[in-house]
Amino acid sequence: MEPQLTVSVADEVATVVIDHPAKRNAMTAGMWRSLPGLLAPLAADPAVRALVLTGAGPTFCAGADISTLGEPGDDQQTLATLAEEALAAFPKPTLAAVRGYCVGGGSQLAAACDLRFAEEGARFGVTPAKLGIVYPASSTRRLTALVGPSAAKYLLFSGELIDTERALRTGLVDEVLPAGELGERVAEFTRTLVSRSLLTQAAAKEFANGRTDRDAHWAGRAHGSDDTAEGVAAFLERRPPRFTYGR
Repeated sequence: MEPQLTVSVADEVATVVIDHPAKRNAMTAGMWRSLPGLLAPLAADPAVRALVLTGAGPTFCAGADISTLGEPGDDQQTLATLAEEALAAFPKPTLAAVRGYCVGGGSQLAAACDLRFAEEGARFGVTPAKLGIVYPASSTRRLTALVGPSAAKYLLFSGELIDTERALRTGLVDEVLPAGELGERVAEFTRTLVSRSLLTQAAAKEFANGRTDRDAHWAGRAHGSDDTAEGVAAFLERRPPRFTYGR
């Protein structure tokens, strides 16, 4: 099977699967290149209210496919950065579901998601120092925002892999699940996400990611939305809300 990214949509959740099992789901230049174009229609689709990124089989992503790094015409680092930025800019909640290795470009993609849930036994590493590659400034800032300067330097300077216990302690992951329970927990949590107000989530995502010039924009969106009235009515009537923003 050719290396590829596959997409499915069910129950208002899009699932993107990194599928290259022969190389532990390493990303080829073509896979990096395809990700922004794959995300754009999902961002615009009102039937999608959250996105899960995961890997096929027992591995999330072992990084870039090193065997293709020297191929002419394919600057994998530039392609990876563009793919990472497209994922980080996705306007709806994103969650990385991690099993096995999440290394190099895999960690870059996971860090670009809003949240990261991992199965016990997963291993994380940021490995450009093993290849003499300068990690992009945007990726370094994103990693530092997640784990803090000291932990980011530990990962970047050493290239060593860390386990889920350390990843959870440093903030690289948000939840760690026992073997066999990751899928169920991700499904449960994404059901929660799609039941909440996308208006709230989209604004919070921008603010948390450092946008400080959009208060007026989101105030206008809120004024033109029925989500606030629906949330209050549902609370008073003791029923689940039916939010309509983005639908």
